[in-house]
This record gives sequence, structure tokens and C-alpha cells, in this order.
Amino acid sequence: MINEQTKGVYTIAVTPFLPDGSIDWDSVDRMVDFYIEKGASGLTILGMMGEAGKLTAAESEQMVARVVARSTVPVIVGVSAPGFAAIKTLADGSMDKGAAGVMVAPPGSLRTDDQIRTYYRGIADILGDIPFVLQDFPLVTGVVISPSVILQIIADCPTCMMLKHEDWPGLEKISALRAASDAGARRISILCGNGGLYLLEEMLRGADGAMTGFAYPEMMAQVIAAAATDIERARDIFDAYMPMVRYEAQPGMGLAIRKYTLAQRGVIAHPTLRKPGAVLSDAACQEVNALASRQVARLRVLGL
Repeated sequence: MINEQTKGVYTIAVTPFLPDGSIDWDSVDRMVDFYIEKGASGLTILGMMGEAGKLTAAESEQMVARVVARSTVPVIVGVSAPGFAAIKTLADGSMDKGAAGVMVAPPGSLRTDDQIRTYYRGIADILGDIPFVLQDFPLVTGVVISPSVILQIIADCPTCMMLKHEDWPGLEKISALRAASDAGARRISILCGNGGLYLLEEMLRGADGAMTGFAYPEMMAQVIAAAATDIERARDIFDAYMPMVRYEAQPGMGLAIRKYTLAQRGVIAHPTLRKPGAVLSDAACQEVNALASRQVARLRVLGL
């Protein structure tokens, strides 16, 4: 189970599809093995970048069963849905299959601090003893959750074990939460997203690791490991990957770039996004290839 001290890299997994839009189960198996080989401490499936909203309920259950059975590291399952009934059904089924916890994003209809607090108290109530992750991604959900509201949710909901921090800019939020826990508030794990764009600074602010799906998951593992002992080494590693991190971070195109890169690396067989989804142009593919080639040269200098 995940807990308040969970650390490391929880890679946000893509959902591989065949060209006809059906799930590519062979690529699912290969992807799980790849993420773990490259340093994942855990996996997060059915997230926003896993195209969870494009899967049927049956496919979601099948994906959970396949990944949990294949994985040798903990698996967190995204269970966000418009209503509590669907959340509870998928959460209960996922835990029965061996998941380590679930992740819940706030619905876009929430507008006030009180509405947000009430929503997560309701989530904690319907989930019972299932540990959950509060996904804070205002750029997509449109729901802005202040540090004070997060701290109230942490106090009200003992089963809230982790914050998926994906505010942008959000470094001050991490500092505020860590200052509060230093002063006596309950400390929870903070794993960060945003494609790894700010990972180094997030770690220096007190984050426990990363929860994102950058197509080179080894970058997160290498940076986190180096940051604990040699910050300049961590900076060199981070800088070597930064051009690709920046390119993948393009709004609306990031997942297509990520899947193309994973396909180029032999992880998934096809870069297909289930419709509706972006498709890379030939020019974009050439740009990704050029960035990947130059990245190899930079990593060679670092002995990686």
C-alpha cells in the first residue's frame, strides 16, 4: 500500500493501442517491464495521459488486472469519474486485484474552497480504508486548490496519503506544505508531474519524487538518486534531458510525442492515440528524432 512516506518514481503509464484503436496487450506487458527496468518505484495507470477517459469500464478493469499481474512494483490506479458510484466501483475492483492505492482528481464543477473540502471528505468516506492520492492539476481540471485547503483535506481525511502535485507554477506550494508539516501538520508524500519540467527544483523544495510519464523514465530515477548525494551531478543529468522534456511538454501534443518516442524506443508497437487524438506530422517526428540523437551524445559525456 502507498503511505505518507512513499518515495521515488511512479511512472504515469500510457495505454498502448493497435492502429485499429484496440488495446495492444503485448505492448502493455513490454511497457510494464520497461518502466521497471528504467527505475520506476511504482506505476500509475488510467491517468489523464493514460487516455483513461477513452476506455470503457470493462477495458479499465482489464487494464488494471493486466498491469497489476505483470508488475513487481506497486500500482496506483486513477479512478476519477463524474460520480462517486463509478469511482467506488473501479476503486474497489482495483484494490481487489492488488492495487496499492487510487488517485482522484477533482471534477471541474468545484469552484469554492468549501466545495473542494466537502468533495474530498466524500471521497474518503466512500473509499473507506483505501489509501488515495489527491491529484492537483489545475491546468487541466480548472480547480485551484490552495495549500490551506490541501492541509485541511489532509487533516480531515486520514486515508489521503499522497499529493500528485501538478500545479504550474507550484514550487511555492510545495514549500508551504512542507513548512506546515515541519510545524506539526500531518506529512504526506508529494510526487510531482508536469512531465518532469521542474523535477530538480521540486526535489529541492521537499518533494518525495516524480509521478509523470516522460518517455525517458530513467531521467527521473537518475536525477532523484543523484540529488540525494551530488546536486551538481543531478543538475548535469537534468540538463542533458531538458530539450526533450521541453519538447514533450507542448500542450495538446505531449502525449503524441511521448507515444512516438516510446514506439521509437521499442517499448510499444504503435504510437496510436485512441480517437480523438493528435497525430504527429513528419516534421514533428524528425524534430523528435534529432532531439533524441543529440540527447544520446550528451548522456555519453556523462557516462550514462
